[in-house]
Amino acid sequence: MAGYATTRHHPGQGGAKDRLTDYHTTLFRRLTWEGTVPLEIRVDSKELPANSNRGLECYYVQAPRVSYLPLLTPEIRRYLMDVVFDETAASNLKEEDWWFETEEGTLLKWHWPIGLIYDNHTISASVRAAASHRPTSQSLPLRIILHLVSPPTEKLMLAPSQEACKQAFMGQLKEADFIRWGNTKRITGLRKAEQDGIWESIKEHNFDEYWRIASKVTPSATPAPSVGSPGNVSMHVRPPSIDAGGVPEKDNGPFMQELVPPLLEDGNPHTLYHFLSTHLPLLFPPRSNPPVSSRVNPITQASAELAYALVQGVVTPPEAEIAWLGACLTGADGWLNICIGLNRT
Repeated sequence: MAGYATTRHHPGQGGAKDRLTDYHTTLFRRLTWEGTVPLEIRVDSKELPANSNRGLECYYVQAPRVSYLPLLTPEIRRYLMDVVFDETAASNLKEEDWWFETEEGTLLKWHWPIGLIYDNHTISASVRAAASHRPTSQSLPLRIILHLVSPPTEKLMLAPSQEACKQAFMGQLKEADFIRWGNTKRITGLRKAEQDGIWESIKEHNFDEYWRIASKVTPSATPAPSVGSPGNVSMHVRPPSIDAGGVPEKDNGPFMQELVPPLLEDGNPHTLYHFLSTHLPLLFPPRSNPPVSSRVNPITQASAELAYALVQGVVTPPEAEIAWLGACLTGADGWLNICIGLNRT
């Protein structure tokens, strides 16, 4: 996304209105940060060492949306060593051999935020239910199988370690920085301690420390000075990320990665509805009277479409402004992830 200037506030309205806008931005950023998802992590029964306690091989955790699976492995290991494995088996554990998949056999990517993994699974379940005309399963938590040996490294695309996850995270930050500004100077211009600190704040789940640093590179929700025409947004060409355009394994769906300006050419806000109806017209058919009221119930509105948009686990109203979503609901890696699910027809 090239910029995140909200259209709910206009130049010249300073003072208390500025502070109110900043308060609302911080509020939604904190709500996003504090979001969690329930996970049930079960060791593959075929890989449990002898003498394991097979009645306690499940580990339950309410995991932060902004965190990553490699950051959970130390506490999972402690649990397995204390409760499930005997001393001999525990001493032979090698975290570099661990990998995760869903009950359906979908390989889980180490470099995806946990919240995105959860939302993608929710979407996949809705697609399977729609295709088979079955009710959508409401079962919680997300059930994950932990494998202890033979990681499919050619499919994981990076080593299952915290350091590899950190490098992938920093790469995502730089790519997001380039998309917003046309260069990565804001990220690379951070001191080494700040670059390390932004990852440490993810590990420690420290909102204040993260935004103390991230605010230096993330666009605010206050309007930037306009340059040229209202829709004049710099569009930069860059190579796609490793996920863009591909069709992953099993029931994961195709990915679309787009640069989205905050304003349309006519100066109006670029809304989620406009983006989806332009890029996915079969699922979001263009309407003569697009929704404009912020009072529309998002679930009721979404049911009128063939599909719905899920952002940070929330069914998002079509009239939501892309700029606002980008400023308030992006992940810690700087990306706004929108998952599309199918409504029952």
